[in-house]
Amino acid sequence: MNYITNFLYELLKLTNEVAPYLLFGFLFAGLLKVFFPKRLLIKYMGKSNAWSSLNASLLGVPMPLCSCGVLPTAISLYRNGASKGSTTSFLISTPQTGIDSILVTYSMLGLPFTIIRPFVALITGFLGGIITNLSFAKTESEINTIVDDEAPVPKSLRYMLKYAYVDFLQDISKWLIIGLLIATLIAVILPDNFFTEYITNDFAGMLLMLVASIPMYVCATASVPIAAVLLMKGLSPGAILVFLMAGPATNAATITVLWRTIGRKSTLIYLGTIIFGAIIFGLIVNYLPREWFDHQHSMMQHNHEEMIPKWFTYASSIVLILLIINGYYQKYFVKHKLTTMNPSQFSMADNLITIKVSGMTCNHCTTNVEKNLKKIENIETVAADLASQTVQIKGNSIDLQNVKETVEELGYTFVSKL
Repeated sequence: MNYITNFLYELLKLTNEVAPYLLFGFLFAGLLKVFFPKRLLIKYMGKSNAWSSLNASLLGVPMPLCSCGVLPTAISLYRNGASKGSTTSFLISTPQTGIDSILVTYSMLGLPFTIIRPFVALITGFLGGIITNLSFAKTESEINTIVDDEAPVPKSLRYMLKYAYVDFLQDISKWLIIGLLIATLIAVILPDNFFTEYITNDFAGMLLMLVASIPMYVCATASVPIAAVLLMKGLSPGAILVFLMAGPATNAATITVLWRTIGRKSTLIYLGTIIFGAIIFGLIVNYLPREWFDHQHSMMQHNHEEMIPKWFTYASSIVLILLIINGYYQKYFVKHKLTTMNPSQFSMADNLITIKVSGMTCNHCTTNVEKNLKKIENIETVAADLASQTVQIKGNSIDLQNVKETVEELGYTFVSKL
């Protein structure tokens, strides 16, 4: 019973600590979506040169893309003409951080990690793109201008709030909940001196985090509570940085899909850049004054109530929980109209097919599936549904094999025609 009480107390404490910053982060994500849509991003990613890699890294760092949304977005950019170098830069820099995770990092890990984390994401993304460009000849296909076929984003307050607190929150809520639960479990079970007593070598701690992080699926925001608790338990700042880098940027599914889509060499460069970048920057961080990090979390907790009133943190937690509940309600219990086509377009049953596609985990996934399937010859309209994991396609003489190949190139599984 005591463990349950401690667990609930720690969970409430962690939720109160991140909730205000998450709500602000989601708001900034909505602002970025409205005033910096993807069509402005893809404009700068078409060349196999250093500038394209730098642009991809610079633009990817603040992008509000969860880790499950980065992969299909990057593959879609590549299929539409982005160079391998800029695609690799985007894949490395974007999932490591984002405007929402930056604010949560400040809340739980303090200013040093808040500065270091986006800087490392930028540098490793840029270097990964440069190495990729040097490894491939500049063929004509790699320097095509990217075609911008993204629909204009409505510049309205209603759209911004819906994206921030419904669509984007839906994408991240599952992994945020998992991250908070794991962090709470670690806080309750592990003694405070666990890592200082059992893992006395800082480099060994970094390797442990690297081995654990590479195959693990965790988003940038969800990784922060886990990292904060591990830091309190005595894990070195360098090992924490390794976890914050490799956890969001890599997982077993991503590596498998990239191997098939952008090739073996590009995938090895992507993976090698993250591994060696994490180790090198982890070693650098461990050489920085340890008091910057060792006392930072306790200082943040001490000053937390002075910076943000206690009533506001509780109110933010309640709002966040209600928004998460609303997101799941909207996803599973509200029947939405298909956004990309009018229901009257489905009147001819012989022109409509429905396929089952597994692996779509966020709204970015459905958008990318719709966008890429619409480019197939004879397909007129496409609508993907996240809750049912189905895609409805309208057109004449649709090549189902081409549809299957396109779906699987994006990293999803074509299950069957329904």
